[in-house]
Amino acid sequence: MNLQQWIASSSYSTLPHGFLVLGLMVGGAVAGMLAGLALKSNEVLIRSRTWLLIIALFSLGTWRPGFAPWLFGFISFLALREFITLLETRPADRGALFWLFPAIIIQYFWVGMQWYGMFIIFIPVWLFLFIPLRLVIAGETEGFIRSAGVINWVAMMTVFSLSHVAYLMQLPVAGVGHGLGYVLSLVIMTALNDVFQFIWGKLLGGPKIIPTVSPGKTWSGFSGGVGTSALLAAFLLPLLTPYNHLTGAGVGALLACCGFIGDVVESAVKRDIGVKDSGTSLPGHGGILDRVDSLTYTAPVFFHLTWYLFH
Repeated sequence: MNLQQWIASSSYSTLPHGFLVLGLMVGGAVAGMLAGLALKSNEVLIRSRTWLLIIALFSLGTWRPGFAPWLFGFISFLALREFITLLETRPADRGALFWLFPAIIIQYFWVGMQWYGMFIIFIPVWLFLFIPLRLVIAGETEGFIRSAGVINWVAMMTVFSLSHVAYLMQLPVAGVGHGLGYVLSLVIMTALNDVFQFIWGKLLGGPKIIPTVSPGKTWSGFSGGVGTSALLAAFLLPLLTPYNHLTGAGVGALLACCGFIGDVVESAVKRDIGVKDSGTSLPGHGGILDRVDSLTYTAPVFFHLTWYLFH
């Protein structure tokens, strides 16, 4: 297969406006790099350069529907490993923690098989029941409840929630045959909502929402982010998905609220642990969890809403 055939066979070729949206994403990252150079801001330059790398990996992982489980499975692996390094665990927890990594492979296998029934119950039911059993076998009862709760919660956040993005890619849209439009809409709206809330918060200031958890979050930033996200989604979602303008706006507002929740939940986790960033793997952004925190809430909500309405 030559380069022309490879491009023609991509999900972006079969999705109307697919390459246009991808080009705008790349253009935004490049514009950020140029702005960083012009402003002599090393922080902006580094953040934009990392965004360009993220977009490149994302486009490769969504080039075809079959690639998505590999990409997001790898992201789940990185997020899980990063989360575990932040936790204070007991020696008795190691056996249970080990089984979270094979669980990634099994969960994304269901995604690749498009076996919705097993996809939706494997971690919330089967893994949930298995983890306490594995802890019991270890024979240490002190701290048992905390370990069982934390390990299951980590699996839900880093594996189950994120696997919804990969499954979105498998949902066939009439005339397209895959769900790239869903994935692009979800990822773009989630990422831009963070930006919108930050900008509105800086411009308008005002009362803080949860100052003890996330001092930078203000009511003006949240409200402005929700409104701007709704406006953008009213045009973006009909362009890429079966949503119309009205439902697109509603989904945009809903995703903005969910993204905010994901962000503050991770802020609470980091404050509990006593760290500023979850890691250093993404220069200018922090760790993997710092980048996917909002997505852990927006992905399941958007997936199940889309599944209910269109599939």
